[in-house]
Amino acid sequence: MTRQMEEQIAHLTRTVEELSDVVARQEKEITTLNRRVHMLMQREGQRDAEQTGGVVMGDERPPHY
Repeated sequence: MTRQMEEQIAHLTRTVEELSDVVARQEKEITTLNRRVHMLMQREGQRDAEQTGGVVMGDERPPHY
């Protein structure tokens, strides 16, 4: 194997490892954001239920829309 090929393989290996780290970090961020969105939707549903006396499920629109 030539030196140039070895350098290219080393570079590609490093790039794959860096991209893997980025993907892992993004997965954690997405999980956290999904958890927060779910929590906010629950809070908003509870707030709407307390104000109107009814129960609102997620992104369900009221009948007047």
